Amino acid sequence: QVRLVESGGGWVQAGGSLRVSCTVSGIIFSSNAMGWYRQAPGKQRELVARITNTGSTIYADSVKGRFNISRDNAKKTLYLQMNSLRPEDTAIYYCQTVNFWGQGTQVTVSS
Repeated sequence: QVRLVESGGGWVQAGGSLRVSCTVSGIIFSSNAMGWYRQAPGKQRELVARITNTGSTIYADSVKGRFNISRDNAKKTLYLQMNSLRPEDTAIYYCQTVNFWGQGTQVTVSS
């Protein structure tokens, strides 16, 4: 059974930082690309960042220079370091691989 479990969300003031994590089980983590997506109230789910199995990354324009995606294959864990957070970053953040999704973790940024 494949499981993706996010953690590390919370509340932060604008300009602050948070790191969210996603621990994966039931799949060969190191072989697969991983992604972080987010969905704000009333909006569609959107890609935030993606990392391939070889470590190549892409970012949404809105988070470039502020967010960093990384992975630890030994720990089967995906990370998203979020700096200089803005109120518009408020959303539920989901990790994804292949066609599997986590349950999401709420990130709230207050102005």
